[in-house]
Amino acid sequence: MIDIFSEPIYCPNPSCPEPRNTFGRQHCAACQTDLIYRYLWAVGPEVEEVPRGKIIADRYFVIAPQIWLEGRPDLPPNVPEQQPEAIVPYLHLYTERLHTPEVYGFCQLGEAAETGETEKTVDVLLLENVPIDSFGGLYPSILEAWSQTSAARQVYWLWQILELWTPLSEQGMASSLLVPENLRVEGARVRLLQLHRGNYQPTLRDLGDVWSGLVETAAPQVQSKLGEICQFMRRSSMNLEAIALELNELLLEQAAQLPLHLDVVGMTDTGPQRSQNEDCCYPTAADFQQSKTSSGEKLIPYLTIVCDGVGGHDGGEIASQLAVQSLKALIQNLLAEIAQQEELMTPAMVIKQLEEIVRVVNNVISAQNNEQGKELRQRMGTTLVMALQLPQKVKVKVSEDLRSNNSHELYLVNVGDSRAYWISENSCQRLTVDDDVASREVILGHSLYWEAQRRSDAGALTQALGTRDADFLHPTIQRFIIEDEGLLLLCSDGLSDNDLVEQSWESYGPAVLKGEMSLEEAVLSLVHLANEKNGYDNTSVVMTRCRMSPDKVVLFNSKPASASVSLPMSPSLSASVSLPMSSVSAKTPESKLSESSKQLLYPETAPDPGPADQKPQQFKLLLPMLGLLALMLAAGGLGLWVRSRQGPDPVPEQLPPPPENLAPVERRVPRLGLKVSSHRNRRLRNPLLPMPKLPHRPQNQLLRKFPRRPQNRVLRKFPHLKSLLVWELVGCA
Repeated sequence: MIDIFSEPIYCPNPSCPEPRNTFGRQHCAACQTDLIYRYLWAVGPEVEEVPRGKIIADRYFVIAPQIWLEGRPDLPPNVPEQQPEAIVPYLHLYTERLHTPEVYGFCQLGEAAETGETEKTVDVLLLENVPIDSFGGLYPSILEAWSQTSAARQVYWLWQILELWTPLSEQGMASSLLVPENLRVEGARVRLLQLHRGNYQPTLRDLGDVWSGLVETAAPQVQSKLGEICQFMRRSSMNLEAIALELNELLLEQAAQLPLHLDVVGMTDTGPQRSQNEDCCYPTAADFQQSKTSSGEKLIPYLTIVCDGVGGHDGGEIASQLAVQSLKALIQNLLAEIAQQEELMTPAMVIKQLEEIVRVVNNVISAQNNEQGKELRQRMGTTLVMALQLPQKVKVKVSEDLRSNNSHELYLVNVGDSRAYWISENSCQRLTVDDDVASREVILGHSLYWEAQRRSDAGALTQALGTRDADFLHPTIQRFIIEDEGLLLLCSDGLSDNDLVEQSWESYGPAVLKGEMSLEEAVLSLVHLANEKNGYDNTSVVMTRCRMSPDKVVLFNSKPASASVSLPMSPSLSASVSLPMSSVSAKTPESKLSESSKQLLYPETAPDPGPADQKPQQFKLLLPMLGLLALMLAAGGLGLWVRSRQGPDPVPEQLPPPPENLAPVERRVPRLGLKVSSHRNRRLRNPLLPMPKLPHRPQNQLLRKFPRRPQNRVLRKFPHLKSLLVWELVGCA
């Protein structure tokens, strides 16, 4: 499409000596900077009538109706001094940027625009982050792609629309979900062309009416259930939560029928300019080695973490390691609980559990700050991006059998500016939104994102783990469904700064997914690239390959093959964990810790005795226990023999009635309900009275020999129970 223009496209580098380049070039001819082809969606009256090929304001080229190409990415777009009300919903919905477009700027359209007259001009809103491919064409609408996709993806599309219902309704833009042509799909991702306010506030009944048209051509295995859900939506008594439960159950049932194989590689590096590594990630090569010897390690490949320590003197490394260690333990418990449950946990329940886990980890780091008396900027903290593939077991009917398969759920947690990306063969999607000043200004509706990035404090974090109490922490948690092949990339800002991932993903992602490059080589190359381009910071990279088919053979591997470790997994999920063998440091951050940090993280403990020392100690401990047991058995046997020789117990004589004028004597009875004599009762009331002498009986010898044992402490307090205790121990009571 772009070869019809003779006008040049400019290099985004402001210091380029010759910024003019012809259309079609990928790199600037003068400075080799990557050229930006930014396609925009034009919103406004009469924009559909602008002919293709026209140049607007000497910078925008009309590719197709409402699709404009920015020809001067080196210049900022035009923005009115007073912010229009029409763009406020776009700003507030910035956290939903995975589905909604963003405001780029404005342009005046009309015959008098070039002369400066404003009477006959029209302001056109230009949107970026829109569903337009790299060739300037729109992605298909949900109607166009509906009948050609799988049942699992059909339900997943509807789930995303239902998830968008609440945030769009809060901004008065729920009508955007009722226009099928406005709903575009890029693989499994639902995207909106623009926001529509509408003339009224729609309800779930209106959404159900729109879905009914899709149900008619839905896949046979989900058509009936989707029809029932649409009927539920038309009832005034049904709420959003009830509908979400029904749709989620159907979604997990369909996703569980797909195969899923996970491969993961993690690596962290100090970088060429730093003296110590404040990053920490999981898993690394050391974690892989530990998983082979630890039978309780079941987190690989389900859990991946990247933490980037911030703030404090020698504090970042401590905070990041504390976060990773605490998260591993808490997630291990969560997975154990889920494995024991027969019913599936809803997304809301899982998100609530993950929120509490993150708050606990925050307080662990915050407590360290409080103990050291750190305040304000001295407090250590860490960013967090964590991915958890939750292996809930879904019962799926295959032929006549019920099989439990993985639910394919992926939960993503982020605090700070460490990022997560999803890379397919054709696209790279950033899944997280940074917790920094620039994003905050956009969400609050104060400025556009590119304007906020010009601030000197644009990259300053607005929250991190450990810097404040958990009540002030608001982690972002999202739920995705893995129903297609791709790469999940978690990284610290050592790699993501300067949009390095967006610029380089095509060199690694497609090659890994096609089997032309190993996962280890891709991670190693990304770390090298980060050290070369962003060498001022530490770098951590954890990449997970999600496959829906058997393992692909690496066709071209110029480097030595790395060791491969297979972990036992469920029948529906196989995990091949690779150990990267490279020159880049793949050690855990512990090797870079200062001595003070090691003392804080790993307090000194007494060394474990060796095998040669443990046996004599264990043998010494067994001797008194065996002697005690033999003595108790002998005493019990002697008591039985004496009792058998005595014959039946004599009938006690009837005591005479007490004198009428005698005051009753108060007798306290212990909790066991046994009567005691008066002198023992006085002893219980007054513990300072001397204990009466004990006769030479077997149980009293035990009391003298082992006075501090728990059962003997009971005997000293209640000496009348000593015979009963001995009989119970030998099983004769």
